[in-house]
Amino acid sequence: MHPSSWGPYTYVEAAEGIRQASTSEGRGVTATAIRQLRTGAQRNPTRHALKDLADFFGVPAGCFVDSAAAERTKAEMDLLAAVRDRDVRKTALRTDGLSVDSLKMLSTVIEQTRKLEGPTTEDPTQDLDLDD
Repeated sequence: MHPSSWGPYTYVEAAEGIRQASTSEGRGVTATAIRQLRTGAQRNPTRHALKDLADFFGVPAGCFVDSAAAERTKAEMDLLAAVRDRDVRKTALRTDGLSVDSLKMLSTVIEQTRKLEGPTTEDPTQDLDLDD
């Protein structure tokens, strides 16, 4: 997870961000340790390293060790990314108060438009539990 104004964090940027944010009990994580974890050279991070990484990236620590938690976190991040788009927010907010039938009709129009424009082959909401 990184600000939309630039690409993914470098290992050095992440390590420095973790160092700056760490509390007195935080031990920090080095850029080398992050690279080793990311590439699989190191497979057993400490509990403190997992917590520091999770806190820095704003995700639950469980998403690093539980594939179901990782999928839920990814789906939530995808939803947040979509909601950050001004046009998406504007469209979503304009549907407030419409009947169920109107919402179904709009959903059908959106699905057909996605098929015509082809922005992606997958449904971005398929893994989201929107009733949660």
